[in-house]
Amino acid sequence: MKLVESEKAIPSRDGRRAAITLAVLAPFIAEVLMGSTRLSFIFVLIPEIMVWGVGAVMAREAARRWRAGWISLMVLGIALGVAEECVIQQTSLAPLVGLDPAHAYGRFYGVNWVWMLGLLVFESVWVVLVPVRFTEAIFPEERAKPWLTNRGLLWSSLIFIAGSFLAWFLWTRIARPQKFHVPPYHPASAYILTGVVAIALLIATAYALRSSGHPNLETTQSAGPTWAAGLVALMLAAPWFTVIGWAYGSMPKLPVSIAITSGLAWSLVSFLLFKWWTARTSWGDLHGLLAASGALMASMVMGFLQGGWSRVDLTAKIIFDLASVVGMIYLARKTALQTSE
Repeated sequence: MKLVESEKAIPSRDGRRAAITLAVLAPFIAEVLMGSTRLSFIFVLIPEIMVWGVGAVMAREAARRWRAGWISLMVLGIALGVAEECVIQQTSLAPLVGLDPAHAYGRFYGVNWVWMLGLLVFESVWVVLVPVRFTEAIFPEERAKPWLTNRGLLWSSLIFIAGSFLAWFLWTRIARPQKFHVPPYHPASAYILTGVVAIALLIATAYALRSSGHPNLETTQSAGPTWAAGLVALMLAAPWFTVIGWAYGSMPKLPVSIAITSGLAWSLVSFLLFKWWTARTSWGDLHGLLAASGALMASMVMGFLQGGWSRVDLTAKIIFDLASVVGMIYLARKTALQTSE
């Protein structure tokens, strides 16, 4: 796997700042703004930064060193999701907390299939693609560059491994038995080994697809107005959270085969649409930023549908969300001005 060989391969101070920003933004966008991680237990953000944040940084680093497009980055995000769901916290293998294991929706052959489908898409988009796009808008001059030295990549790997162990221990050995009162679950080693093999195959696939996801210089078709990218992303992203809800039995009479088929079809249509759209040479930075903003708005709004809100947690989420909206507007104006220069 050939690395970038140029002066751009030497990370700058802003590149290191960008890497730190992404490490914080990835779990903050995916967990805090969504409302899954709340102010009352915000301490879990630390292992989330070590796993999801550093994992997003390493995925982005690989994509930039390979000079890959967003499709490879997405596939690397899926690999990160498989690591989370099948190896680290094993939430797609263990029975979901809060549900009767004997009547769990979409669970068979030892896997929570509907949950895994929902979370793999969520983690590839909201943990990797969206935070990377926002971070690169914050540091536009660093967008095409690697952000880590080889030593920094080594340290990131060590932090990721340590964070993975911490996340596994806190969830499987403390949270599940003490908070949710369910016994520790020990998935068969064959399942975990399958997850490791899947991660390796996904990384290889991401490298093989490194030439995909770039603008097609031969096309002359317009990408259309920038606001349309945000609106379409919002409309495509919001329904995805119903798929995650299905895993918790929000529609128990819906056949599992229909749930999985419709989820796969929705994600495939969304992928093909943006693959076609982003290939237009007039697709610009503002299109991508507004698409990320639309996806983020969907997750923030749909996050309010979760139950169990305390007044403090709900107030904090509203404040965080409003601050994020202000930040999105600022970045959109900044990107528009840079584009017009």
